[in-house]
Amino acid sequence: MPLGRRKFLGSSVVTGAGAALIGTGAPSAAAAPASGGGGRPARRYAFTVMGTTDLHGNVFNWDYAADAEFDDKDHNDVGLAKISTLVRRVREEKGARNTLLIDAGDTIQGTQLAYYYAKVDPITGPNGPVHPMAKAMNAIGYDAAALGNHEFNYGLGVLRKFEEHCDFPLLGANAVDAKSLRPAFPPYWMKRLHTPCGGQVKVAVLGLTNPGVAIWDKAHVQGKLAFPGLEEQAAKWVPRLRSMGADVVIVSAHSGTSGTSSYGDQLPHVENAAALVAERVPGIDAILVGHAHVEVPERRVVNRESGREVVLSEPLKWGQRLTVFDFELVRSRGRWSVDSVSAKVLNSNTAPEDPRITRLLRSEQRKVVAYVNQVIGRSKAEMTAAQAPYRDTPVLDFIAFVQAEAVRKALAGGAYAKLPVLSQASCFSRSATVPAGAVTIRSMAALYPFDNTLEARVLTGKQLREYLEFSARYYVRTPAGGPVDPAKLTNADGIPDYNYDAVSGVSYEIDIAREPGRRIGKLSFEGRPVADDARFVLAVNNYRASGGGNFPQVAKAPQVWSTSEEIRNVIIGWVKETGEIDPARFAAEEWRLTRDGVPVF
Repeated sequence: MPLGRRKFLGSSVVTGAGAALIGTGAPSAAAAPASGGGGRPARRYAFTVMGTTDLHGNVFNWDYAADAEFDDKDHNDVGLAKISTLVRRVREEKGARNTLLIDAGDTIQGTQLAYYYAKVDPITGPNGPVHPMAKAMNAIGYDAAALGNHEFNYGLGVLRKFEEHCDFPLLGANAVDAKSLRPAFPPYWMKRLHTPCGGQVKVAVLGLTNPGVAIWDKAHVQGKLAFPGLEEQAAKWVPRLRSMGADVVIVSAHSGTSGTSSYGDQLPHVENAAALVAERVPGIDAILVGHAHVEVPERRVVNRESGREVVLSEPLKWGQRLTVFDFELVRSRGRWSVDSVSAKVLNSNTAPEDPRITRLLRSEQRKVVAYVNQVIGRSKAEMTAAQAPYRDTPVLDFIAFVQAEAVRKALAGGAYAKLPVLSQASCFSRSATVPAGAVTIRSMAALYPFDNTLEARVLTGKQLREYLEFSARYYVRTPAGGPVDPAKLTNADGIPDYNYDAVSGVSYEIDIAREPGRRIGKLSFEGRPVADDARFVLAVNNYRASGGGNFPQVAKAPQVWSTSEEIRNVIIGWVKETGEIDPARFAAEEWRLTRDGVPVF
């Protein structure tokens, strides 16, 4: 696969890999003399690297589902317009010539703004628009960005067009051509910062993406791209960057710090490997961390080979935080070396939106807000997800019903048409509500916020039971007798709501007084116990089918149908076609929580 518009440029060539992307910083006043060895004054220089991650299509401080300014229980704000103000403040304080701005990925998917310019008015269309995230990031002055796994959600065409729109490189050292294994994107970017004392500081940024792309977006990348592990590729590239004269090496990694994977043996490389890279690959000074959607202002990891500390920082998602790395360098014997690194995060709720950015994208914002407020049908009753994590509720039944109908229609007349169709659904947002009366696109977007697509997999009765038992780990073990607090009942061992599945089409009980693995009882289909050798088609989202959450059986189960259409759009299409959501068509209590056979609710 060609490198695309962001080809390797410059004069320093690494064998078999291309050349460095090199920019030039102008002189500044950030260097100051200090005492050095041999009676000669040491020369010092300070510079700052700012970082964002997991922006997920957020430019404005806006909640498209609520059609209102964004707010949460912690009163966070979101968006690049806020980040822009923070960046300008840091540049004013440090001197713009002494600062860099990078990102750790997941940029072009997540909000209705991002979806609109991928699907509704796609940037890939004839005379297509410039991607709003590229517009905003160009205006703010990003220097480089790593690829996130969600960059691949809309296919390589959208990603390559977004890359064309960016005035900065998209980095991915471990995104390689599937056949040649050569970089498909620039692996790194390098910048020369000029100091007042005449010396140049060469700063290299190595970009690493998540190897899970090979699974999660298999439909888009199979046979085209491969994704080796982060540690492996860092060990390959960091020494090369040092040999090219890099005084400072920063890694921008779309990978969390936990050292774990949420996909079991489906993922051949560690998903959250940033801390492992810091520990095992010498020569790295700092890592901007992404992917995990957690806030890590500063974490220090000692490299086991060099004994030096590597500073890691992860700013909170959606532009809620800006990481600020401060580097202190000293020059000795003709070379610059890092004397100290520190990191902190700035909160975007302390900054107003930058009017330059909001004005720049005012037209795009108006189009998207008008789009999501389109009325597509009516609902006979309000449906809320407030109790969906622990009770069988109509709102999840609705998702499951539409999915099952789509699968039955697709399988009609084929070899699997006579198999019963079951359907899984998860609570993505407890605040999601389908209102009584007019139903808009934004209410459906709130109900199903992820860009998952729909698949059909064949499971046996035994496999279905194992699937349900795994899902039921989500509940905190609660002895019989005594009150039950719903607020303390779910999310055992930190399992998120989206990794609990309710399955429609069968009935069952979940005994939360029992230990995980022995909770599912009275599993039946049409009033009869489900036999181990019974066969079912499961309507399931591609995240779960590809191993998301590490659910057993489903990732290896035969796939009998799939579509590239997002489930959200399947639901929107169903509402448009029928014109009415009537819970009487689909709402049924098929599962419930019990303790020693006694219903909890």
